[in-house]
Amino acid sequence: MALTRVSEILKMADEAHTSAIAFICIDYNTAYSVARAAEETNTPAIIMLLWEHNAKMNTMNMKGFAAMARELAQGVKVPIGVHLDHGYDYAEVFRAMNAGFNSVMIDGSAHPLEENIAITKKVTETAHLLGVDVEAELGHVGMAVDHDGDKSDFYTDPAIAERFCRETDCDYLTISIGNAHGVYVETPHLDIARLEEINAATDTPLVLHGGSGIPDEQLEVAFRKGINKFNLGTDFLAAYYQAILDYNASVAGDDNPYKMLDLPMYTQEKLVAFLKTRLALCHF
Repeated sequence: MALTRVSEILKMADEAHTSAIAFICIDYNTAYSVARAAEETNTPAIIMLLWEHNAKMNTMNMKGFAAMARELAQGVKVPIGVHLDHGYDYAEVFRAMNAGFNSVMIDGSAHPLEENIAITKKVTETAHLLGVDVEAELGHVGMAVDHDGDKSDFYTDPAIAERFCRETDCDYLTISIGNAHGVYVETPHLDIARLEEINAATDTPLVLHGGSGIPDEQLEVAFRKGINKFNLGTDFLAAYYQAILDYNASVAGDDNPYKMLDLPMYTQEKLVAFLKTRLALCHF
């Protein structure tokens, strides 16, 4: 299968009543580790670049990232998708399409509903002509640090979800059901009943952002109830940082000027081990 459209991977996930995991990657070490862990566990996965990490933090060149991820995908037999996370306007996501991403997210959730529908529809019309899949967001998935109480006003409305998917023709939909980005202030509790209502209202695959910190037992239920794409970033980046700290500790006092060359493979081994524990949540 190798490089595969994300919509095809989510179709596989839906048929298996599970979810594919999209991992936030920032460089070759992270992207390579995702492809290798997916191959070793025979589990489809998605290599994902957060637009902000490219535009504001200079982690990777967008075109270079897409080319790197596509090449890694072609080097394995398991299905791998390449996705741009959280683009906020038409120009941003169009640039990603031209750069080689076969899936993009247009996040218009900060806008009023009619504006969100309009910008999402404009993106999907262009993307589908180019053979690119589109993820959209309805409701608002904010930052976990702000979720210290009831934020249900920002949750996705099942009735509006049906209209949104019908009018925008998006390929998959990010929803808000008690999840949030970053490090949670308290243990999140997903609104599974709302998830079931949204899933019943639309045939569009559903996406859960803010996966780090949600208890596995809640995730497994959510996967069975309609979540077909699950984003993981915070825990993955934390594991990467810890691997670097471990390597530094292991070479303390070593004055070999080439010791930096051993860092990539060291961190890759650590990351692959971590990723396998996360991919075990998927039951393809």
